[in-house]
Amino acid sequence: MKKNLILLAVLCCAMVFAGCKSKESAYKKAYEKAKAQEEVTAEEEVVEVPVVTPMVEAPAEETTVVVSSADNESFRTEDLSVVDGDALKNYSVVVGSFSLKANAEGLTDTLRSAGYAARIAYNADRNMYRVVATSFDTRGEAIASRDELRSRYPDAWLLYQQ
Repeated sequence: MKKNLILLAVLCCAMVFAGCKSKESAYKKAYEKAKAQEEVTAEEEVVEVPVVTPMVEAPAEETTVVVSSADNESFRTEDLSVVDGDALKNYSVVVGSFSLKANAEGLTDTLRSAGYAARIAYNADRNMYRVVATSFDTRGEAIASRDELRSRYPDAWLLYQQ
């Protein structure tokens, strides 16, 4: 009886696995459907040819472009109080920053002997002494002065004080 029961169980398993097989016809139908869809899209594709207009020769017009670098320059804004020298104007050129006042005084003396109206300004927020070589009312003058000073002081930067 055990043998019959085992044989019946094996036979049931074999029938279950044989019934679950995918049929070749199902694969064939899916393949044919994909091929038909591919052919339809290939027929629908239209090759677009770009339209080229003929070139007409015309004389070139002379155009002068003026680029103002003053509009693109960045200025740093700091709250400074003048320690030594004249009051600061709106735009200044800073050539040195020192934590010790003695170092700032040394650079200021060097700039004054070179003909600049150098001054020392103190930034209390950063505890730094800024050596201002020149100070101007207009942005353009400050940029020109900074560019001139960069030959000797490459780290010169622009300061805007309201």
